[in-house]
Formats: sequence, C-alpha cells, structure tokens
Amino acid sequence: MTDQLLDHARRYADAHADRDGVAATPVAGLVILRETAPTMLQYAISKPLVALVLQGGKRVTMGSRTFDFGAGESLLITTDVPTVSQITRASRVLPYYSLVLELDPAVIGDLVGQIGPAPFEAAQPVRVDPTEAEMADTALRLLRLFDRPATLAVLGPQLSRELHYWLLIGRHGGAIRALGVADSHAQRIARAVALLRAHYAEPVRIDALAKAAGMSLSAFHVHFRSITSLTPLQFQKQLRLIEARRRMLAQGEAISDVAYGVGYESVPQFTREYGRLFGQPPARDVREARAQMNVAAG
Repeated sequence: MTDQLLDHARRYADAHADRDGVAATPVAGLVILRETAPTMLQYAISKPLVALVLQGGKRVTMGSRTFDFGAGESLLITTDVPTVSQITRASRVLPYYSLVLELDPAVIGDLVGQIGPAPFEAAQPVRVDPTEAEMADTALRLLRLFDRPATLAVLGPQLSRELHYWLLIGRHGGAIRALGVADSHAQRIARAVALLRAHYAEPVRIDALAKAAGMSLSAFHVHFRSITSLTPLQFQKQLRLIEARRRMLAQGEAISDVAYGVGYESVPQFTREYGRLFGQPPARDVREARAQMNVAAG
C-alpha cells in the first residue's frame, strides 16, 4: 500500500510541481511536496496540518525540540506555531515526497459532534509518529481519483473527511479534537493568533488579545504559552522577523525598509533580533540564502 501511495504521489507531483516543489491538487487543503535536493532552512508560522512523508527525510524544529523523520512517518501540527524546517534527504534519483493536508476545524467540529467527547490531552503542538495504515489507505484511495474528476467531485470530500476521522480516533485525537470544539482553549487562542497575524506590525496590546480570546489576562498568558510554546510578545517577534526575511528574499526589500515595515523602531534593534533568530545578520543571511537558491535552481 505504501509503495502504491508513493507511486501515485510521484506521478502527480512530477507532472504538476511548481518551481518551489509544491504540487497543488484538486482537493482543498491538500498538496504534494517534491524536492530533488536537500533544502535550506525554512522559517514559518505553521498552521494545523498533517504531513505524510512517502520518501526522503525532513527535520522540523519548534522551540528547543527537533524532530527528524522520514518515509513511513507523519508530522502532526495541532496549532499555529513558529517552526524551522529543512528537507534533509532528497536527490534526483530519490526525491523527497510528502502529502500535506491542512486540518479543517469545521470538519473536525462536525466529526466531534458524532464521535463524542474525548479525554483532555496536554498540548504538544508538534509530534511525529508512524503513519497509521488507515491514513495511508484513505490517502491512496483519494489520489487514485485525481484522474477521474467527476468521481473526485463526489467522493473527494468524503475521503478528506475520512482522513480527519482517522486522525481524530488515533493516538493524538484528544489534541486534534480541541480544534473543532466550540469555545475550547485552542479555538480561543486561535482567535488571538489571528489578531496577531493581522496586526503583527503594530504595538501588541495584551488586553486586546485576551479580550479576543475571551479570557482574563492571567488565564490568557497561561493558555497562550501552553498552546503555542511562546508568549504573545515572542510570537509577534517571530511573526515580524519571518515576514521580514520573506520580503527581503522574495521582494528584494532593503533592510531598513523592511525593518520599519514590520514594526521595528530602529534598524539596530531589528538586526540584533534577526541575528538571534536566524543565526546571522540579515544581509549575510539573505546573501547566503539567495546563493543556495541559485545553486538549487541551476
């Protein structure tokens, strides 16, 4: 079954992957990733998702925890968290392939209503485990329909729902269910995170974030850190710096312009904090990142 899933994913990704190695699919929220060489470090605020690695290997770091995983394993992220990722095993002969599905809170909420409550599970935003056979089987049946658009239109949503179902009754179902439970701590903090994302360049007002989450200040601080592993100010700082790096790499913005553009009051402060997160000053980091991209493109 695993070999069949890899074969279907390979054929689709080889035909449809863009220059960034992303193959969009006809299924909402589902993409196939393909890389033919190890990548540079990628910094992002990841949304809740599950990634089934079919070939190759990847490393993901969240805070002080690092996860190395490969074919036959799945990465599960259950909340918006800053991550550093890198594909570590990939080549032209044996490319890296993975299926990535964004988790849909609406589908989860509907399924939770049918399945019923589950025991509370302490927050661990990022986990890696062996891919369960039911997940691989459902994914294979879904990919087989890519060449049958009329059938995919009817059965695709059901199979996507089935993927969510297997996650919900799996070993980490308790954490995933929180995404679909109305007014859960996870959903409340998600509202605060959405506010931070929308206004990351503005001075953060903790009372406004707590109000968006419907929590007291003390409860908000506790639950925000429990779910995201960061304080609100640390989360905003990483949002700003990740966006700054993206602008310099993708749009070629000058360091001073991007520093003020993401909300910093001085370039020296921006440079210091950028170096702490990315390991070197912005000019050197961007120069080396571009050089790596040029090597990969060539």
